[in-house]
Amino acid sequence: MIKDPHATAAALLPLVGGPANVTSVAHCMTRLRLGLADRSRVDDEALRAVPGVLGVVEDGASYQVVLGPGVVGRVTAAFEALLAAGGTRTADDRADGDWRNGDGEAGGKTAGADDASVTPAVTPAADTTVAPAADTADALARRGAELKARQKARNATPLKTVLRRVADIFVPLIPALIGCGIVAGIAGLLTNLRWLPGLTPALTALSSAFMALIAVFVGHNTAREFGGTPVLGGAVAAVVVYPGVAKVTAFGTALAPGQGGVLGALAAAVLGTYVEKWCRARLPGTLDVLLTPTLTVLVSGLLTLYVLMYAAGEVATAIGTAADWLLTSTGALAGLILGGLFLPLVMLGLHQALIPIHTTLIEQQGHTVLLPVLAMAGAGQVGAAAAVYVRLRHDTSLRTTIRSALPAGLLGVGEPLIYGVSLPLGRPFLTACVGGAAGGAFVGLFAMLGTEVGATAIGPSGWALFPLLAGGGWAVTAGVYGGGLLTGYAVGFLATYFFGLPDGAGRPVCDPEKHEPRPADRPGPRPASPR
Repeated sequence: MIKDPHATAAALLPLVGGPANVTSVAHCMTRLRLGLADRSRVDDEALRAVPGVLGVVEDGASYQVVLGPGVVGRVTAAFEALLAAGGTRTADDRADGDWRNGDGEAGGKTAGADDASVTPAVTPAADTTVAPAADTADALARRGAELKARQKARNATPLKTVLRRVADIFVPLIPALIGCGIVAGIAGLLTNLRWLPGLTPALTALSSAFMALIAVFVGHNTAREFGGTPVLGGAVAAVVVYPGVAKVTAFGTALAPGQGGVLGALAAAVLGTYVEKWCRARLPGTLDVLLTPTLTVLVSGLLTLYVLMYAAGEVATAIGTAADWLLTSTGALAGLILGGLFLPLVMLGLHQALIPIHTTLIEQQGHTVLLPVLAMAGAGQVGAAAAVYVRLRHDTSLRTTIRSALPAGLLGVGEPLIYGVSLPLGRPFLTACVGGAAGGAFVGLFAMLGTEVGATAIGPSGWALFPLLAGGGWAVTAGVYGGGLLTGYAVGFLATYFFGLPDGAGRPVCDPEKHEPRPADRPGPRPASPR
């Protein structure tokens, strides 16, 4: 738990190379996202050791420090304040140009770009005789880093790049989605209880206004992400939600305000960005100021009205229909598959493609029915980590890692557990997927029986999703979702306890008489037999 965000920010800044090395700062639900001029100036191990840091991630152009929900916003604000002040250096630091930590120790140990990882902060064990150095939590963290680096190199494809950029468009919108979602839940609760009838219309207006104009924000972020002028992207996308489009006919059908939703806005802004770049590359400076914005809005706007809105509307309608059919007709099977495969999707980076789908469902139906099912993957991960904690009771270093990462896992921040515990160990990752599949099947079964569980916003998971639940009455919905979490915990725990670790993994890792390590009793790769 971070008690002083300013102290945390002050500890992080020198470890990422100081103010001169930071080119951009942003944050999402759980991570401080930094643009860095020189990746080699980052001290990964020291960052992981900072109290309150749950892990680090290198994803494309950004370096991300996992801090957890609620905390990351305060640390980001303090970090930006330090940047604005130019950071703090001692006289000795100015003389030799090295950034140092608060204890005056050099923090110049560099890590190459191949150290891409998501690993929890590791606290060294006090008793070094308990576990061999080769299989302490530090070793597991390094193994997770290697797996992550290989996975990243294998998946550096154009598709993954596009998905990452799409995610960067929607991630900044998540705080507004959460806030408006919670307000919408309060308004719905008051309406059902028939309390404060004079206040509920105001709450409804507050919760609905952002969703009514979300296309503008998507257009703004899209243009910025693809190298265009953000306000022009917002202007082109605004036509999607303008009430006057009801007078426009495309393909023999009158358009409806909001038709195509965020998908139409995304396509419109991408088109507008390419039109803008084309104009700027060909028009002289004197004409560029007048003609480029005009042609961008005119050409992109007309194509949006007569092509993109209709096409995106059909796609959005198909997404909503497919999601409803998937859970109402094949609920248990669909939940089993979605809950079981979500962790591998996260590893491959394909989960980013779900963000615009979630947003489209929220825009259409007021909630997404997919997120509660996918959240069960985190429950399986928590159950698996708990089983490792119980079985490997003599591995104090690994147990310390699990204790530090488990609270974040309960709140839906699963990366430290994935890359610091289950994935390096191997089989616990698979048994975690089994737990997620069981939890997803539980939620999907109730969807088949008529109890729909949805979320009014994206971002939170685990216990943090309870305030955002919607569907067939909050109490019933919360009961089903809670039952799914408990199922995921239980199955993930049992599957890992009985099948996720080698036989004898719970025995002491040192011979009690000779005090020699027995690596064959440890999880993970075994040493080769002597010949």
